[in-house]
Amino acid sequence: MYSFSQRKDLSVIDEPFYAYYLKKSGKNHPGKDEILKSQSQDSEALIRQINDGSQHIFVKNMAHHLIDMKWDFMLEWKNVFLIRNPYQMISSFAKVIESPTHEDIGYQTQFEIYHFLESHGAEIHFIDSGEILKDPHSVLLKLCNKLHLPFDENMLHWKAGAIPEDGVWAKYWYNNVHRSTGFSKQKTSDRKLPEHLRDLYNESEYIYNQFYKQAIKA
Repeated sequence: MYSFSQRKDLSVIDEPFYAYYLKKSGKNHPGKDEILKSQSQDSEALIRQINDGSQHIFVKNMAHHLIDMKWDFMLEWKNVFLIRNPYQMISSFAKVIESPTHEDIGYQTQFEIYHFLESHGAEIHFIDSGEILKDPHSVLLKLCNKLHLPFDENMLHWKAGAIPEDGVWAKYWYNNVHRSTGFSKQKTSDRKLPEHLRDLYNESEYIYNQFYKQAIKA
């Protein structure tokens, strides 16, 4: 999201369905009350608002936020799946939510969304965080080509700190990105996987591997 927010030819929306998800699921995330007050919880109204945009819009979304929704609205979108090795992702997530489930991390929902989109012939692309770190320029250039967008060198760097597009939840989840100025491996990427989450990792690894085969490589 921080990369695409550097472009002048599109606008960025940060997780528009977060409040909808919290209300629907009953999950108790950090800052829940503030999040619920910050966004509409009407998913259909949110979709109409996004589709009414007059320019390109980059929607940073979370698969597990799309519970109990019809996914047809994504059939006309260019869908980019950002994937990350589940060992790293689950280890990181557990620092905020101590005992995440499949519903929390979204791999299973992501898999279901993928099969829905694929079965309807929607446009789908995969980018892997590890491949981006190997060569950000190469991966983003290839992605922009697939999206029929001109590559913009500004996507490779940004100023440290928050951006106006951040959701109110940024203070709980975005500490690393707020310290960053570009694509670089974070020290927190080396966190060990808590033993009680070993089964969750093993079950998620299969889905990740299926996606990684299709990901843009550096």
